[in-house]
Amino acid sequence: MRAIITGVLGAMLMAGAAHAAGPEATPALIEKGKTSFTTNCVPCHGEKGDGTGVAAAALNPKPRNFNTEPFKNGNTPDAVFKTLTTGLPGTVMVAFAHLPEEERWALTHYVLETFGKKAAKKPAKKR
Repeated sequence: MRAIITGVLGAMLMAGAAHAAGPEATPALIEKGKTSFTTNCVPCHGEKGDGTGVAAAALNPKPRNFNTEPFKNGNTPDAVFKTLTTGLPGTVMVAFAHLPEEERWALTHYVLETFGKKAAKKPAKKR
């Protein structure tokens, strides 16, 4: 009985570890992220990720400019996925936990592939 419980717990831990890493950034996943970005992110962050979407004028603080500002929680896939899942307290960045997990990973990889190299690599200043 103890061996069964140990095996089940081990399998659960392994599954959790696999989940934390997320899926590989494939061209198909990045394309899915681009579609999701257009729908979910462009209104605030703009088509070019520069923080000038149509809703940006009404937001305070303003949406992040992915081209010039560092990612608040870091520029790793896990950090961006966490931001998409939980949002950013004290900002207008809401949680997108309602999106399926695969779509959040797709967004993560699209944002990092498209803007991650442009944004500063140091932690963002508190607003």
